[in-house]
Amino acid sequence: MLFEKIVRPALYRVAYHDPELVHERTVAALARLSRVSPALKALEKVYRTDDPVTVLGLRFPNRVGLAAGMDKNGRALAAWPALGFGFVEVGTVTRHAQPGNPKPRLFSLPVTDAVINRMGFNNEGAQALAVRLAAGGKPGVPLGISIGKSKVTPLDEAVEDYRFSLRALHPYADYFAINVSSPNTPGLRALQDRAALAELLTELRLTSGALAEEAGRPPTPLLVKVAPDLTDEALAELLEVCLEHGVAGIIATNTTLGREGIVPAEAGLGEEAGGLSGSPLTARALEVVRFVHERTEGRLPIIGVGGILGAGDAARMLDAGASLVQLYTGFALHGPGLVRRVTRGLAARRY
Repeated sequence: MLFEKIVRPALYRVAYHDPELVHERTVAALARLSRVSPALKALEKVYRTDDPVTVLGLRFPNRVGLAAGMDKNGRALAAWPALGFGFVEVGTVTRHAQPGNPKPRLFSLPVTDAVINRMGFNNEGAQALAVRLAAGGKPGVPLGISIGKSKVTPLDEAVEDYRFSLRALHPYADYFAINVSSPNTPGLRALQDRAALAELLTELRLTSGALAEEAGRPPTPLLVKVAPDLTDEALAELLEVCLEHGVAGIIATNTTLGREGIVPAEAGLGEEAGGLSGSPLTARALEVVRFVHERTEGRLPIIGVGGILGAGDAARMLDAGASLVQLYTGFALHGPGLVRRVTRGLAARRY
């Protein structure tokens, strides 16, 4: 309540009520904090929950991770475990550095408990992230790296874009998230179609296998992040392709183009283009997780993400078939106390 009543309003006042500026200043502050070991240890005492689980062949200290998009360029990696996260996913990064879409492109809907974004994969590029990880090291929890297509790259050349990022970041990733579902890069969601996805996964599996052999270790798990707006038929087809090509898991879901669930007072903001996340996505993300689990008969581990605003939401994700969950919008709107509530709530249920 302290965060929601005092901290968040103060952050917005000093940032001229610009959500992206609040985000940027928060990540910058956490990046500075990442270099202060005593402060990190103090935070760990407050927020850390030990509830270990093994998924994807990786040991997670708890089931709650930070979703991609919060720390795209991996600037605050040491801070996230101190705030209680059991794993961190950075990105989405692309082969080419890019500024993203024109501003304003991030909109907070606090009454709805939601966010709309059309960021457009703004990031410093895969090579810059690799340099940062080489210099600063990985966090003390599993690290996922989300990779996507550069806006300047034609769709028929997308495979090489993903392969470049995979090669550049392979030494550092505990798993890769293949983002083919963001609504904010033109044409990207076409990569969810059977033929395009099959080609992409074939090449990424071959590249990953060759890199693993060179490094003398098992292949890094590849997960596919799916859109919540797919029909059941399209999602079932996507899952068939993933199973055929040895995908390690599914991340469900990305943001939605739908606008159901926005309260009337924020209907004007609801007209902004971009992906909607937060409370309006809760039910649909849960439906997708349940569908994936049932359709694959549990053969694909699932990271459930979308509209998790409390321990109950996370528990329902796990009951529906997810093995892990991620927070983004809930964390942005409600602060690190949400991480503690969710991790402790799941630990108490002894999943």
